Amino acid sequence: MTIITNKTVLLTGASRGLGVHIAHALAKEQATIIGISRSKPGLNKTRDEVKALGGQFIGFTFDITNVEHLSGLVQHINNTVSPVDILINNTGVEIYQSFANYSLKDLQSVLTTNLLAAMELTRLLLPSMLERGSGHIVNISSLAGKKGVPYNSIYSASKAGLIMWTDSLRQELVRTGINFSAICPGYISETGMTVDSGLPAPTLAGISTPQDVANSVIRAIKKNKAEVIINESAIAEFLTKVMFAIGQITPQFVDAVYRWIAVAKLNQMRAENFANNQYKRA
Repeated sequence: MTIITNKTVLLTGASRGLGVHIAHALAKEQATIIGISRSKPGLNKTRDEVKALGGQFIGFTFDITNVEHLSGLVQHINNTVSPVDILINNTGVEIYQSFANYSLKDLQSVLTTNLLAAMELTRLLLPSMLERGSGHIVNISSLAGKKGVPYNSIYSASKAGLIMWTDSLRQELVRTGINFSAICPGYISETGMTVDSGLPAPTLAGISTPQDVANSVIRAIKKNKAEVIINESAIAEFLTKVMFAIGQITPQFVDAVYRWIAVAKLNQMRAENFANNQYKRA
């Protein structure tokens, strides 16, 4: 079992959404949290909340889509804080749209934020972890990476990429002391698109809290879980796994399930809202 206490954890997307809840959970484990975000006020708020919980938080204002400058950030962290023991790639962006209407800028934004930046940050941190013979990489993916969803295809592709990349590295670096976990939540209450869009998640799809996700991250690190699927209950999680297993044999079965529980309809409505600028892109 991995002990998180006194470990240095680098957390991207630490100023809002899931990142804040993950930071709170890490604070309760007495970790030293290095938070990365574009928002300095958001980082300061997370810092104050973490300190109130008895944790340590050091914020760095940085846009991780500037992947060519990530090496300088990592070097600065190593020189001013300490080598990173655990990396949590949490930053993500969604752009709901019919695929034919995406721009090249949209494609680059989603793929760079959700996948390329995580890969580059991991690549830069791995040598130190390998030298020390210990470390853990946690990638926050999504159920959209297990089964593609309409009107959010680039996000689905990026999250599927995270899952497969995590799986590949886990096998490649077996017995090195470096562990890898992919976290796959479904719909989440209180934050993210469920709140930003003003459109409720489909009732039959299940919905989890941000605290559920944060707790799952902690368990994945402590127990070295390769992949964690998160839904509103243990039964819902089991049924989700069964559905995805069946989908490997007959994908169109899950297509029908998604239409039945109104996933496609919800995403189409979100895409229409995007087109009408009714809410901001995350």
